[in-house]
Amino acid sequence: MNVRSKLCGLNTVQDIDAATQAGAAYVGFVFFAKSPRNLDIAEARELVLRVPVGIAKVALVVNADNIFLDQITASVPLDMLQLHGDESLERVAEVKARYGLPVMKALGIATSEDVERAQTYSGVADQLLLDAKPMAGQDLPGGNGFSFDWTLLQGQTWSVPWMLAGGLTPANVASAVQLSGAQQVDVSSGIEITPGQKSPELMMEFVSQANSQNTAD
Repeated sequence: MNVRSKLCGLNTVQDIDAATQAGAAYVGFVFFAKSPRNLDIAEARELVLRVPVGIAKVALVVNADNIFLDQITASVPLDMLQLHGDESLERVAEVKARYGLPVMKALGIATSEDVERAQTYSGVADQLLLDAKPMAGQDLPGGNGFSFDWTLLQGQTWSVPWMLAGGLTPANVASAVQLSGAQQVDVSSGIEITPGQKSPELMMEFVSQANSQNTAD
């Protein structure tokens, strides 16, 4: 089967059109003020309404409270919420129950112990996003362009779908898929010219390179 690509941090109409043309399976929209990819709710609604049927629309939030999630979900037609902060198992369950949307929990990976911790979220999240753990002092929980040791994921069995993230680019995504066994990949900074500015050419190349490592069904 083809590796499914999530192109995250889209913030213009041109980004949506380029991601669609590239063959993205998911598109991600960032609601986090510290990010150069941050959107306000009105901007996000306009972009999401342009996404063709069949491409999953994902909202990325970081330790968002119910008030903020209420505002997002009331205005933006989404297919999934991505929790990219320090959300507990209980918080993930609460968000799922409150909004009735699938939840993807992002988890930082640097060691085998981090992989074991990520496994605990399999019982509550609908999907997992395995990202590089931020370094000390970084303001952003993701989108920093750093990767982790993909071989940490070899031989792991997961009870829910998972997605590989962290430092992926068109140049390394094929190797990342081969080493980790990922069937889904996430990219943000790796398809940018400058922080927050996406490249249609890099989007197309990323999805093409990910698909060059088709995985078994």
